[in-house]
Amino acid sequence: MQLGALDIEPGTDRLAAIIPDNVTPDAVSAALGDGVTVSPAQPRDNGSVWLLGLSAIRIGSISIAPQGTAAPPRALRLTDSSAFGTGHHPTTALCIEAIEATLAGGLPENILDVGTGSGVLALSALMLGLPRAVGLDIDAKALEVAAEHARLNNLADRLRLVLGGPDAVEGIWSLVVANILAAPLMEMAPILVRRVGSRGRLILSGIPWSLESEVRLTYERLGMRHVRSEIRAGWTVLLLQASW
Repeated sequence: MQLGALDIEPGTDRLAAIIPDNVTPDAVSAALGDGVTVSPAQPRDNGSVWLLGLSAIRIGSISIAPQGTAAPPRALRLTDSSAFGTGHHPTTALCIEAIEATLAGGLPENILDVGTGSGVLALSALMLGLPRAVGLDIDAKALEVAAEHARLNNLADRLRLVLGGPDAVEGIWSLVVANILAAPLMEMAPILVRRVGSRGRLILSGIPWSLESEVRLTYERLGMRHVRSEIRAGWTVLLLQASW
């Protein structure tokens, strides 16, 4: 830990740790003794989360667990893939919590998940009781992962996956969520707002706290009303409601 390890996994006869690149193997050997071996670490969530291995976590009432590990009944099972959405990034947790809080006020008819990645947000919404969901992504490989996760959790019949952004579908949704990045959120704001139904809710994340006001004002100018914001570990989730 004093060397700045990002994750540590103790064992009976070995210790594994993710060490920053600026700490040399010689420095680790000097601190811990001989017998240090080095291998590349694998980042997750687009390089923003560094873990030796995925573990089960709980976000609100949703349990998320890697495939093949011990977990509570009805846990959302995910494979260890390259698609964003392991559940370990703060924005994923913020969005799931915002979805669950929104559902507490009444069950929307449907959800549109823009930039679905692993499908974790859409699948969490289905497990919370929404009857159906649509997931969009511009990455075909991410959609393959999301489809596998839907099959793994017996939710494939309630999740429709579409290649593209919010202009790739027609219609409106009572709940729209987009966990991407601040710049594309502002760029796609006009079309994204048109996907929100009357009095519908819009959940946005992937926003650094320093850009919260800029993103919020972009959507307020288009008729969305700010309900609340929450910040965690430098990231923001915005909850907005249609004024029409």
